[in-house]
Amino acid sequence: MLLTTLLMINVKLLFTLAIVVIILVGCVTRFKGRNTPALPPPAYATVLVQEFQNFITDPDVDAQLVDVRSRDEFDEGHIAGALLIDVGEARFEERAKAVLDPQRPVAVYCRSGRRSAHAANLLALQGYNVTNLEGGVIAWQDAGKTLVK
Repeated sequence: MLLTTLLMINVKLLFTLAIVVIILVGCVTRFKGRNTPALPPPAYATVLVQEFQNFITDPDVDAQLVDVRSRDEFDEGHIAGALLIDVGEARFEERAKAVLDPQRPVAVYCRSGRRSAHAANLLALQGYNVTNLEGGVIAWQDAGKTLVK
C-alpha cells in the first residue's frame, strides 16, 4: 500500500514537473527576440493609374519603366517604353542590377499588381526608389490607357 501511494505521488510530481517545463518553454519561445527591434519592410509607393502615368511621363522624374511579367505577356502588349525584367525568373535581381540605374527611380507593373508589388519589394531591398502601379495593366486598360506591341 505504501509503495502504491509513493508511486502515485511520484507520477503526480513528474506530471506536474512536465507541465511546468512545457509552460516555461512556451514562454521562452514566445518572448525570444522581443528586445530585438524588427526592421521595417522596405518602402515603395503604390499608386493609381493617373499618378503612375504622370510619374512615368514626367521628364524631371526620369523614371525607368519596368514590366515584370513574362515575355509572352509583354509581347501581347505593354506600356510604351517599358523594359522587360520578368520577376518570375530566378535571376530577376541580378538582371535588374545589370540593367537599372540605381540613381534613377523605377516604376514597375504587372498584370494585376501582385507580382509588381513583389518586384517592388525586391528592388527596394536593393536600394532602388520604386513606384508600383496598383491594379497593373488591368487597371491601366480599364482607365482607357493603351498598350503597345
